[in-house]
Amino acid sequence: MATKISYRDWYIPLAEDDLTLADALAFLRVVGAPAQKIPLIIQIMENPKFNIGGKTLFPGAVTLHQHDCIHIVLGRGLLPKDEAFTIGFTMGSTHEVSTTEENLFALVAQNFYPDVYKFSEEDSEVFHDAIKLGTISHCEPLTKFDFDAVQHLTLAAIRERIGLETDLLGAYFAVEARRYAHCTESRRLCDAQGPRQAFLAAAT
Repeated sequence: MATKISYRDWYIPLAEDDLTLADALAFLRVVGAPAQKIPLIIQIMENPKFNIGGKTLFPGAVTLHQHDCIHIVLGRGLLPKDEAFTIGFTMGSTHEVSTTEENLFALVAQNFYPDVYKFSEEDSEVFHDAIKLGTISHCEPLTKFDFDAVQHLTLAAIRERIGLETDLLGAYFAVEARRYAHCTESRRLCDAQGPRQAFLAAAT
């Protein structure tokens, strides 16, 4: 039986932490966009292969695979505020982003990113919040963590290895869910279970 799920509906809540990273990535592959479909401007802004003299344009640049893993460990889906949070937290976790770089990234994402990738004013607010959250977190810089080495571990175990404070994330998610209750990606942040089980049941 062919089963489909839209990228709009894809997410693995923070509370659903007994999955292995490998299983979570397999579920993401159902909807994930291949690297060649990512617009060039986004690759230039966010991918480490685009660098000048070995230095990326902005701190926090990661490969698409790393970016996918970070979405998963942060408990975020694939909608605009999910993207804004994932990018912002990754940048903040490096402890290297300046205020100028933060504001410039948001400016470009709001005005020059195409179509569904473009930040709204609210998305930019989430991006700035996430940078602050990543900066105050005591977690390992997400750009340097080797996700390939831990694909067999549960998300709970990986978050512990990274030093990712789930209570910090959960507290912010509760605030975001109230602040942007009109947005699907914010409203579902505190869910105990996502769509994965229903998808697997329908696929069998």
